[in-house]
Amino acid sequence: MNEEQEQAQEQEERCLDELSAEELAKLLEEARARADEHWDKVLRAQAELDNLKKRHQRELEQAHKFGLEKFVAELLGVWDSLELGYQAAKENHDIDKLLEGTELTLKMLADTMGKFGVEQIDPQGEPFDPERHQAMGMVERDDLPPNTVAEVIQKGYALNGRLVRPALVMVSKAPAGA
Repeated sequence: MNEEQEQAQEQEERCLDELSAEELAKLLEEARARADEHWDKVLRAQAELDNLKKRHQRELEQAHKFGLEKFVAELLGVWDSLELGYQAAKENHDIDKLLEGTELTLKMLADTMGKFGVEQIDPQGEPFDPERHQAMGMVERDDLPPNTVAEVIQKGYALNGRLVRPALVMVSKAPAGA
């Protein structure tokens, strides 16, 4: 503390010593009023924080509950198309029209999935990747290098780059006599 601050503090202490009981009571009452005001502010801030937490929790629950709403709305068109195709197959046995309708429905599904970051993994002819592919067996193939995906049994899928389901594949190996 510097000299000026020390002098100011000493003067304040002398003033407090010289105050009467009434003046001290008044100062005490003012201090209590400020303390009560601060306590009220603390309680209000705490209540506001609690309300914010509750609102955040409700919003989070709503996001979990309805987070797929846009995805579902997009898939409804695919569902409708499948139902129309099914009805058409029951009534009309024109294979060409059924194939065309199925092809359009598959394209609609692929477009919808693509909008939401779903990527199909079709690794035919690619090197085997154990992080994206699940080997179901090995086949001898002389037309493919060893450890290459020779056949895709079931395509895999990734969501925004994260693997959802690995592709089930058969992996090539060199023929026994080679």
